[in-house]
Amino acid sequence: MIVVRALGLLASAALAVITAHAQTPSPSVSGGQPTGTSPADLIRRAFDANRELAAARLDLERGRARLRQAGLRPNPTIDLEHTTGRLTGSPDEREISVGFALPIEVGGRRERRLDVASAELAVIEAEIANRERQLTRDVLAAYIDAVTAVRELETIDRLHQLDEQMARVVRTRVDEKDAPPLELSLLLTEVARLDARRALIRGRVDAALITIGQLIGAPQETLTLRSASAPLDIVPIPNTLDVAIATALEQRADVMVAKLSEQAAEAGVRLARADAWPDVTVSAAYRTNRGVSELPSPLRPVPDTDQVVAFGASIGLPFFNKNQGARAEAAVVVRQARLRRELTEQTVRAEVASAFRRAEAAQTALTLFEQGVLSRSDDNIRIMRAAYEIGEFRITDVITEQRRMLESQREYTEALAERYRALVDLRAATGLAGFSP
Repeated sequence: MIVVRALGLLASAALAVITAHAQTPSPSVSGGQPTGTSPADLIRRAFDANRELAAARLDLERGRARLRQAGLRPNPTIDLEHTTGRLTGSPDEREISVGFALPIEVGGRRERRLDVASAELAVIEAEIANRERQLTRDVLAAYIDAVTAVRELETIDRLHQLDEQMARVVRTRVDEKDAPPLELSLLLTEVARLDARRALIRGRVDAALITIGQLIGAPQETLTLRSASAPLDIVPIPNTLDVAIATALEQRADVMVAKLSEQAAEAGVRLARADAWPDVTVSAAYRTNRGVSELPSPLRPVPDTDQVVAFGASIGLPFFNKNQGARAEAAVVVRQARLRRELTEQTVRAEVASAFRRAEAAQTALTLFEQGVLSRSDDNIRIMRAAYEIGEFRITDVITEQRRMLESQREYTEALAERYRALVDLRAATGLAGFSP
């Protein structure tokens, strides 16, 4: 009797724990209600708050400034010269000269500079798009982690509600001597195990929300996420692997960065060749020279004034410096850019293939779970609980089946999360937008 009473008290305590636990809401997710924060909202906020992205956008302003500078023509120069003989005993001798010189860019230097600056600006724009692609993937990955963990919490909470109902039945049967007191202890152990599992999952939710808060620039904000999966299916995924790879090679931002970098390197080669042309400067000058004529001593000196206009040109002679080093370096840069582009394309193909196969496998697993596992598992639990109430099964049989159902739900959640992660990775790998603000 003492053991029965003790187990009865434990059952009452277990029932109180279960009831209090069932009333605890799932953290920071709205369960699909429209009031929660959607993935698009999170990405928009991340784009606005991310400091690395803001710094990259400042590179865009620098690139525009370099493009403007590249289009400027060289400045002309004015030379002024005044000579006098006053300090050397010839006070009547003086000369004034005014000259104008204009550098002429030959070999298409200005056009080549503009080509290089335009190509570098395009590279910066593509790099910003690539950063946005990576940031979008990071936000969605954290979002999926949070929603997946909350779904498992909801499964655990549903089992707690079932345990609450079962606790009343077990207590009644124990009081009526229809079940051994050990069944109360087993049920209490199952409740404690679910509590421990729930604590771990809550930690995963909190960690995912902290990551999201850091990405959107609000680490202290309490977020409420919209857990509906519809926003993850906005952009259609290519039907075949070949189409996905072709899409990635055409649209992905880092591929564009590699291609544009190669084009910028080729423009640098053309600029180095243009810089090998000699410097040419045209000039014009006006000179006036005042002095006195050489006359016999009985006569007064007669002022003598000369005025001349001179034209000239200055052309550098490329005997030694033909810009050989810069041209050779530019050629090496082209080869480096080509190798990086080929490596990027190879990496992109592998990433697309990996994400595509993962998405296919996850979809197959989901179909199997939905058609042959989940519904049967729910039916088994319902039948076994009903059978237990009439004494056909022991509580250990019900707990075992409940654990099997929990494991099935957990595996289904993992498959669902894997599918969404694969979809996000596939969109990132193919360069599809879909979540851009």
